[in-house]
Amino acid sequence: MPTYERLPRFGRDFDALSDVERDRFRVAIKKFVEDLEAGGRFRPGLRVKGIQSAKGIYEMSWEGDGRATFQFGEEIRAGEPHIVWRRIGDHRILDDA
Repeated sequence: MPTYERLPRFGRDFDALSDVERDRFRVAIKKFVEDLEAGGRFRPGLRVKGIQSAKGIYEMSWEGDGRATFQFGEEIRAGEPHIVWRRIGDHRILDDA
C-alpha cells in the first residue's frame, strides 16, 4: 500500500472542491492506488503524465477537467511508493503545479 502526504496547498485546494468533485477524486484515487500496487502502470482513464515545465512533477486527470498534481517522495515503507500530493482542482492548477 503506497504512503502519501498532502502539501498545505493541496489541503486548501481540496477544501474548495464541491462534494461531487471530492467524490470523483476519491474514485480516481482508488484506481490510482490499484495501479500503483499492480506495478505503477496507470490506466489511460487517469491520464497520468509528467508536466513538461516542472521536472519530477506529474498530473493526473479524471472526469473532464479534474486534475491533481503529485510527485514521488522518499519511501516511508521499504518497497512502497510515497506520493506527495501538491495541487488539486481544474486545469488552472497547472500554472502553479
